[in-house]
Amino acid sequence: MDLLTQKAWSPYAAGIVIGLLQIPAFLLIETALGASSSYVTIGGLIASWIDPAAVKIDYIARHIAATGKNWWQVALVAGIAIGAFVSSRMSGARRQPISRIWSRALGSSSPAKRYVVAFAAGFIMLLGARIADGCTSGHGLSGTAQLAVGSMVAVSAMFAGGIATAMLMLRRI
Repeated sequence: MDLLTQKAWSPYAAGIVIGLLQIPAFLLIETALGASSSYVTIGGLIASWIDPAAVKIDYIARHIAATGKNWWQVALVAGIAIGAFVSSRMSGARRQPISRIWSRALGSSSPAKRYVVAFAAGFIMLLGARIADGCTSGHGLSGTAQLAVGSMVAVSAMFAGGIATAMLMLRRI
């Protein structure tokens, strides 16, 4: 029980656990770990409520189909959010409205500005994940585990983009 109350887990142990999740994913539902498709699944479902003709679009139809893969990813994303919340409560992590890194990078400690920037950045990342046909968990965990060349290229680009963004945020470029 001590592990559940720690402020942070070993990244090595957490990485091993996440990597081992590939086994039940492939054996039980014949799919790889991923998260970005869940947003398309939920977005497509909402779009179909607003305009029932949306389900005739092949891209949306594939994602809102009643398959284990699509809804399993929705459950995975919901579980990640719930798990993060429960973990923060169990570990006694102190919630801060804005970190010092954000304050320094944005020149403001305004939570509203931080939320706008975070939403815009998240939207751009999700758009890129859908264009690349996979996110960091899809390409980084599942694709590289399968030695997929496209995933190796995608992960390399993710690291390069992340490093460049960090350097820009810290004003080192």
